[in-house]
Amino acid sequence: MLSLVIPVYNNEASLPRLFLALEGLADQIAGDLEVVFVVDGARDASLAILQRQVSGWRVRSTLVELSRNFGSFAAIAAGLRHATGDFMAVMAADLQEPPGLILDFHRVLSSGEADVVFGVRTGRSDPWWSRVLSTVFWRLYRRMVVSDVPVGGVDVFACTRQVRDQLADLKEVNTNLVALLFWIGFRRAFVPYEREARREGRSGWTFSRKLRYALDSIFNFTDLPVRALLWLGAIGTTLSVLAGAWVFAGWWIGRIPVLGYTPLMLVVMFFGGLTALAMGIIGQYLWLSLENARRRPTAIVRTVEAHPGAGARTGPGADQRRTADRKTS
Repeated sequence: MLSLVIPVYNNEASLPRLFLALEGLADQIAGDLEVVFVVDGARDASLAILQRQVSGWRVRSTLVELSRNFGSFAAIAAGLRHATGDFMAVMAADLQEPPGLILDFHRVLSSGEADVVFGVRTGRSDPWWSRVLSTVFWRLYRRMVVSDVPVGGVDVFACTRQVRDQLADLKEVNTNLVALLFWIGFRRAFVPYEREARREGRSGWTFSRKLRYALDSIFNFTDLPVRALLWLGAIGTTLSVLAGAWVFAGWWIGRIPVLGYTPLMLVVMFFGGLTALAMGIIGQYLWLSLENARRRPTAIVRTVEAHPGAGARTGPGADQRRTADRKTS
């Protein structure tokens, strides 16, 4: 069985089209499908629509409601913990990733070719400035942080239960779930796709959220900022000593007539460089402490509703499942 995790945040406009796509996916997939909806503190009618739809829906589903908005990655992590399938996949509620991509994910995982499958964007129908910023960020991220991440980044993925269990054991908050998947290893596969344009509503992925995501992706997976501060402090201290010698020499030969200027400059330059050096060293220890001290949950679940699904399945996936059931009986 494939468990499909879908975080939902103010997606009421796209939900009708999403249900049609999921029903078609359930008919095509070679096996059973479980859909795990995670309502991430939505302020619209998404929760009410989902509650009405999944009650008596023919597709097996679980509806998870979080106590507030914790962010997309926290919602996905919560959905993965409530998933019961042999394989898990992630899909956006706005359908910008084609549902057929999930079929490719399931095929790769069920064939045993890989333990983790990533969707790699070959094109995207986004504003030009968004494409430029995304390209610059992911290229720098590949070079300085996680070299295995594809050039265009990753939004959707699928994995085995074993990978999910390892991922669930990592108790980090405000992190990058995709980067964690690269960090834990396992066999990987990549499926190319073209991201479609958004048809309904407005994206909740605002610039401030993107900036927070970028900073979390950096600070949680590299100590590069701390090391840069450390080097800046060391360079500043060295330059302050050289500049101090230059100022002292000028005072010695009478080029600086202002009284008190020389000792003041020496003190400011020396302790300025020394302070930056100390911040770099202390920051290095704080980074190591932060890595081992986080104990907060990534999200808090308010309610969980499980629905076994009703109605007969149709399509090639259903035929294959019925044949397997007959063999088992």
